[in-house]
Amino acid sequence: MGRWKPGAGDRLREAALSLYLERGFEQTTVAEIAERAGVTARTFFRHFADKREVLFGDSSALEEKSLAALEGVPATTSALDAVAAVLDTVAQMVGGDRELARKRQTVIMANADLRERELIKLTSLSAALADRLRQRGTGDIEASLAAEAGIAVFRVAFSRWVSAVEEQDLQDIMRETLDRLRTLTASR
Repeated sequence: MGRWKPGAGDRLREAALSLYLERGFEQTTVAEIAERAGVTARTFFRHFADKREVLFGDSSALEEKSLAALEGVPATTSALDAVAAVLDTVAQMVGGDRELARKRQTVIMANADLRERELIKLTSLSAALADRLRQRGTGDIEASLAAEAGIAVFRVAFSRWVSAVEEQDLQDIMRETLDRLRTLTASR
């Protein structure tokens, strides 16, 4: 069996992240990314609409799989437990390569426009989850709260995961973070 060779999209993502970290996002051009990856700019645009999409191109797949995970949960499941199933799916998608996630996060946090785009993507995911929860029969306020809580748990857990010194599993951190939220909201 032959060795796996990264495709052009993988090479472009790796080249872009390296350049963004070396030079900064704004100072890096598509031509430089393509050159570093050993492809043409035309090839870059076959994989990504623009240089931001190197960082955010997986957002639609993440939303699709999140909604599919929600559909797979029995209708009798509470809204927060349904969101917990979504968080497990998100952790499986995002949690495979912590070093890549760290690089991506470093680039995003260094640029206000990218931070804003990240928030927009998370807001969009929250709205989609809340809408799907409503379609399942969850009340309006409960659906919005469960979806927003899920995004908050994701953000806190992801931040803990990328900044952790020791090796930890994102799914475990998400579950622990959700448990802490449940404890926090149970105390009065």
